[in-house]
Order: sequence, then structure tokens, then C-alpha cells
Amino acid sequence: MLDFNNTSNWPTFFFIGIPGLEAAHMWISIPFCFLYLVALVGNVLLLVIVRTEQNLHEPQFYLLAMLALTDLGLSLSTMPSVLAIFWFDVHHIDLDACLTQMFFIHTLSSVESGVLVAMAFDRLVAICAPLNYTRILTHYTVACLSGATLIRGATLLAPLPFFLRTFSFCGANILSHSYCYYPDMLKLACGDVTFSSVYGLVCVLCTFAVDVIFILVSYMKILGTVMKLGIQDRNWKSLQTCACHLCTVLVFYLPLISLAVLHRYTQETSPILYTTMSNAYLLMTPLLNPVVYSLKSRQIQAALRKRFWAQRVVAGE
Repeated sequence: MLDFNNTSNWPTFFFIGIPGLEAAHMWISIPFCFLYLVALVGNVLLLVIVRTEQNLHEPQFYLLAMLALTDLGLSLSTMPSVLAIFWFDVHHIDLDACLTQMFFIHTLSSVESGVLVAMAFDRLVAICAPLNYTRILTHYTVACLSGATLIRGATLLAPLPFFLRTFSFCGANILSHSYCYYPDMLKLACGDVTFSSVYGLVCVLCTFAVDVIFILVSYMKILGTVMKLGIQDRNWKSLQTCACHLCTVLVFYLPLISLAVLHRYTQETSPILYTTMSNAYLLMTPLLNPVVYSLKSRQIQAALRKRFWAQRVVAGE
């Protein structure tokens, strides 16, 4: 039986795991461990391939490497608390650790959204202005775009931990997820949280909402350009190069938007639904991104086959 009474002066928060399935946590940990392992290996493999294959030293693959690096950070941010619940029945976390985890989760999510915008810009230039692609998308441009996404996320979200530190937490402090999430923690704070809630909403609008609009506008422009050029195989092949990015956008934004809606506009939602959506938001994205690019990108497939056959040759020798 978990003791959720928070009687100390130093706040402690509690993860509930998967409600109603506490007895099966050890068995549930098996697929979770497998999924985390696949996510970590897949993203590390993408980083290694982009780093070692000379033909992948192009802007779109540098951005893919940035995406893989961000996914690694998201996986490593949530994995300790998730596996601690399932393996060791550890459900508590102190305030500093919770704020640190929360900051990295939200910052890396913002960075990933920014990288998706940069990838949409890459596809926009490649299809709508192919003759100027090498002039516009230089290594310096890619570095600036990557740096801007990191600075934006860190700057906007840095105040969140300080806001939460100004509040007292006088209840049981039971979190709805297996990790620390800002709206979840804000609901547990005692006092007037209006300003902190509004600031969190502004952060969402300045990052995810703006990013979604830019991505939609980019693909409307891409589709319009392809249609103007006529329905030719060459044009549709150009459009198909966007398939990987569109799949990644859907994998990232659909769980994120669903989780935000659940927090803000639903009452008395089943805890199991919260748990499912939160795990889909931060586990499925790092898991599926390498799979999507491995299945859809011919260059990545060729690099994987090359590495696989090289390993077989070395083993045969």
C-alpha cells in the first residue's frame, strides 16, 4: 500500500503507475523495456549512420540527426521514473528532481517541434526552389536553425520550474503520469495559479501552435507547387519525399494535442486514459521516428543495407 500523505515541509510527489494493474507492473515492464531499448538503439543507429555515411551529409539528414538526438533526450528523461515504478515500486520523487525532469521534457518537446519546422522548411525549399537549395540550406543555416530551436525552448520554458517553486503543495501530490508534467504539477499547487497557467498557455501558443501553422502553410505551398507543375511522375516523387516528415509530424503532434485537451477540457477522465496518452506522447515518438525513416527513406535504407553487408563480410572473414 502506497502512502500518499505528504507531511514533510519539503514537497514529495507520487507517481501512480497504471491504476488497477499494480500487481502486474513487473510483467508490464517487459514491453516497456523492449520499447525503450528499440527507441534508444534506433535513434543511436540513425546518428551513427548520418555521421559515418558521406552521402548523408546533407541538410535534411543533419536535421534528422538533430531529431534523433532530441528523441534520445526525451527517452532518457522519462525512462528512469517509468522503470523505477515498474521494477522497484518506487513511486516518489522530490521537488528538485521533478522540476528538473519537467524542464527537460518540455524543453526537448519544444526543440523537437522546432526541428520539425526546420525539416518542413527544408522540404519547402527543395521542392519550391530546387535551384536555390544549396545556396539557402547551407551547413551554417542548418546550425542556425538548430540553435534557434534550442534557445527558444530553453528561454521560454526556463521560468516554469521557478513558478512552481513559489507555490506550496499541501495535498497528497499524486501525479497523473509516470513523469513530471507542468499542467499536472500546477493542478496540485495551493494558491492562485492564474499567471502560471496563462504563461504555460502562452508557451504552447508560441511554440507548438506557431509551429503547426508554419508546417501546414509549408505543405500547402508544396502541394500547390506540385499541382502547378502538372501531374508527372517526377513531381509526385518529389512530393513523396515529404512522406517521412508528415508521418513524423502526425506521430508527434497527435498525442501531444490529445494530452493537452485531456488536461484542459475534460473532467474526471479515467486515470488509465491519462497514462496511455502520456506514454504514447513521450515513448511512441522516439520509437516510431527511426522506424518511419528506415522504412520510407531510400537513402537510409541503402545506408543500412551497406552497413549490414559490411558487418556480414567482417564476420565472414
